[in-house]
This record gives sequence, C-alpha cells and structure tokens, in this order.
Amino acid sequence: MRVVGLLRGVNLGPSRRLRMADLRAAVESLGHTDVETYLQSGNVVFTPHGTGDLGGGISAVLRAAVGLDAAVLTRTGAEMAAIVAANPYQRDDPTKVVVTFLGAAGDADPARSLDLATFAPEGLTIHGTELYLDLPGGQARSALVAALGKHKVFGAVATTRNWRTVLALAEMSAR
Repeated sequence: MRVVGLLRGVNLGPSRRLRMADLRAAVESLGHTDVETYLQSGNVVFTPHGTGDLGGGISAVLRAAVGLDAAVLTRTGAEMAAIVAANPYQRDDPTKVVVTFLGAAGDADPARSLDLATFAPEGLTIHGTELYLDLPGGQARSALVAALGKHKVFGAVATTRNWRTVLALAEMSAR
C-alpha cells in the first residue's frame, strides 16, 4: 500500500520554505520506504512502515528537523483512485479543476451554506473529505475560492491541489 502525504502551506513564502530533499529525509527517518516527492509544493508518496497517524508523524519530524510547522493530510493509493473516479468536472485544462483535501468530512459544512448559483460558471461539489472546484477562470481571481476563504473552509486542516497534481499523485500511489 502506498500513501500520499499532502503538506499544507509549503513553499508559499520565504518563511515556509521546505526543500524536497529535507521532506524525503524526514519521511524516511520514520522508517517509510520508496519515498518520492512531486513538485516543490509539499507532495510526498511513500510506502508506510507501521500504522497510526502517518501525517502527524511527518509533521512532528519536520517540526523537529527543520523547524517547519505544517499540517500533513494523508490519502492511500486506493483513496486517491476513488478521488479521481469521483471527479464530476471534465475540463481540457487540468489547472481549472482543483481538489481541496479536508481533514474531516465535517470540515466541508461551511461550504454547504453557499448559494452556488451566485458563483456560476464556477462549481463546487462536496464528496466526503474532498471539495471539487470547477474554476473556468482559474484560482487567482475566483469568487468561489474567495468565498470559501471567508467562510473559513480553508481555515480547517485543508490543502488544495490542481487536477494535474491529483492525477500525478494518484498514479504515483498506484505503483
């Protein structure tokens, strides 16, 4: 079984820098094997050693090793495959669909109160612990992303990846 670790808020500013070599070393220090990173934004795929709170373990090691406090959400390869299969949005440009990974399904509750019709043509679908966002104009100027931020959906333990990254991580975790 392979696992994906999704770090929140990594490499977004000068005080949140993390070299991927340091991330790999931290994950390997926990006994995990076959450790690979993807891009520079805090994505790691590994074969776990043992069970328990894998994300919490990675967070603790990063805090001790490099002084970075980052929440780490995890999904198994099977969960990533299910996330890919559940995508309700099909776009030619994979950067126009994003998935926000939540720590718990209840973290999506603030998004349920939004009047989604006011954000058209943008779309939002909640599926378990994931929010799928269809953003034809992109993330940068999205009224829906701004509204989710105001409703503190992104204040919960959450991290967002574009569809291209989701597909790559699903493929890496299926090996």
